Amino acid sequence: MRVLVDACVLYSTVPRALVLGAAEEGVIVPLWSDRILGEWRRAVARDGASAAAQVASEIALARLACPQAEIPVPEGLAESLSLPDPDDRHVLAAAIAGQAKLLLTRNMRDFPARTLARYGISPRAPDSLFLELWAAQPETVAAIAGPVVRAMAQAAGIAQRDVLKRAGLPRLGKALAQG
Repeated sequence: MRVLVDACVLYSTVPRALVLGAAEEGVIVPLWSDRILGEWRRAVARDGASAAAQVASEIALARLACPQAEIPVPEGLAESLSLPDPDDRHVLAAAIAGQAKLLLTRNMRDFPARTLARYGISPRAPDSLFLELWAAQPETVAAIAGPVVRAMAQAAGIAQRDVLKRAGLPRLGKALAQG
């Protein structure tokens, strides 16, 4: 399944780790553009110089882990599209250029389902996508999420059950706890 990953998802450590883990397991094919990676870089850079250095290495690692993920966007495609926020047109353009079936974003209202459907693309929030993946492949998703949750719980000094909730993935956390 080809999934365009918006910068707001890449920005967040846990969803990004789940995306990369799902890609490694062959569950999804993540896609992004250079401009999306630039948005991620700029968002993190606002957190300070050390964060900017960290994101540069994280982008390099993501590119190494998923060398086919970065897709070129044809000149003028973004400008031909219409979305509630014109600054998001490049994200839809990347999804179209990459022949994505899903657009993974936390900004659902900026990507109306009706508009995306014209291009054969569905918007998905990270919690929704990973819950769908868990329903189809619970062992695989649990194997992807387990190490991420343990590492983040230890780093943040919080209970494992709180990691996914804090990361905006409460339904996935609940499913994994029950499953």
